[in-house]
Amino acid sequence: LYVPAVTAPLPSSVIMNAVPAQVAGVDEIHVCSPPGPDGSPHPLILATCRLLGIEHVYAVGGAQAIGALAFGTESVPRVDVIVGPGNAYVATAKKLVVGQVGIDSVAGPSEVLVLADDSADPTYAAADLLAQAAHAARASAVLVTPSAPLAQAVQHEVDRLIPTLPRAEVLRQSIPAYGAAIVTDSMADAIACVDELAPEHLVILSDDAEALWDQIRHAGAGFLGHQTPEPVGDYFAGPNHVLSTGG
Repeated sequence: LYVPAVTAPLPSSVIMNAVPAQVAGVDEIHVCSPPGPDGSPHPLILATCRLLGIEHVYAVGGAQAIGALAFGTESVPRVDVIVGPGNAYVATAKKLVVGQVGIDSVAGPSEVLVLADDSADPTYAAADLLAQAAHAARASAVLVTPSAPLAQAVQHEVDRLIPTLPRAEVLRQSIPAYGAAIVTDSMADAIACVDELAPEHLVILSDDAEALWDQIRHAGAGFLGHQTPEPVGDYFAGPNHVLSTGG
């Protein structure tokens, strides 16, 4: 199990990958996570491993961690399957060792699509977009709506909120490069746009969120209604936040 920790520690990744493996009866779980300044993985990751009874934890990150798990070293045993999210180097390394080991998927930068109508709160929409765009400079955040006034209001909120956030520098890279607001002629066109993009995370901000969800075919994880922000899925709700990206 690979657990990122360079830009932000993700103890949720330990839970969301280890618990399904434990439920499935996997006998042995080994965790690789980048070392911090003290040479050890992040304390939150170590504590989560302890709570889950995981005894094999290695302070190694990046592509070299994937190589160590795939081929084995003097201190890291060769494993059968490698799972977990990571940056472009980790994803590429996982792709290269397919066949030597099994992997979960080759997931690209994280992405969110917010599908919204006039009932949406622009501040909530902006918050969901920014929460995902803050993951990395290449993270994608897209608003799709049939309401031009809502799109303009969300743009205003995004611009207002970015300077107030701790990862503002990341957002100033990801939003201009990989952010978008798409205004459609109708909600039917908006749903078709969602299916075309097939987002990793889909947030539906509408009084009719469940009815809209029933019309959508292609999405990794759905967050329905005004009170269901996407970060709950990243950190504690649902079985997994390691999802397919890029369609």
